Amino acid sequence: MTMTINMADGSKTQALAVGDAIHLLQTFRGADLTQTIDQIEQSLRGVSAQNYAAVLTTSGAKAEVLGAAGLIKQLAAQIDVVVHTLGILLCLPHILRTGEVIEYVSLGAGNTGRDFDMETNLRIAEFKFIRWQGGSETIRQNSLFKDFYEMAEHETPKGKYLYVLGTEHGEKFFKGGRALSSVLRTATLRNKFSKKYGDQYQTVRDYYLPRKGLVVIQDVSPFVPELVAVAAEAAEAQEE
Repeated sequence: MTMTINMADGSKTQALAVGDAIHLLQTFRGADLTQTIDQIEQSLRGVSAQNYAAVLTTSGAKAEVLGAAGLIKQLAAQIDVVVHTLGILLCLPHILRTGEVIEYVSLGAGNTGRDFDMETNLRIAEFKFIRWQGGSETIRQNSLFKDFYEMAEHETPKGKYLYVLGTEHGEKFFKGGRALSSVLRTATLRNKFSKKYGDQYQTVRDYYLPRKGLVVIQDVSPFVPELVAVAAEAAEAQEE
């Protein structure tokens, strides 16, 4: 992927490749972005309009770098879709059974009009390639509950599988006492749940325990070790 950079004077540079964009950003950030920004802030003290241009040049703040940041940001917005797509494709050889036939797979963001991420002649399935951090996981929990709920309520003789990266945090959430009122955040899901169950269930645990046998929650970490390794490295970096 490339991007043409518009300059301040209205001219344009040649298309910027992803590799070049990454190099520009790495050069600008230096060894530590926080330290780089601090140095720039210090250099701007006492600067007037007359000598600002010189300081700007010294800081390395160029239109090309901003364009590079915009390009990488655009790509980053699609990363979750890429992870979802590749994760499913790499898991399938380990999941599909002899004689099992795929009826459809939804690889993009959302299920694009389909009920689930995958349906075969034997099962329906959802994939969640999120790595639990162990802290406040409100958004992840909401999403996980929605997938479990949709599968548990779906009428089918087929098996129901919810594939995740690690089951510890998910199981703790399902067996915990978080109020359903705080989990059912979207109006569509909240209305659907309320219409069927009213105030019969107060917590996630109340709803989950009678239905835990309806959906198999399976860890697919062994099938996508690359995702696990990246998450582990990120966690170590945060601790340092």
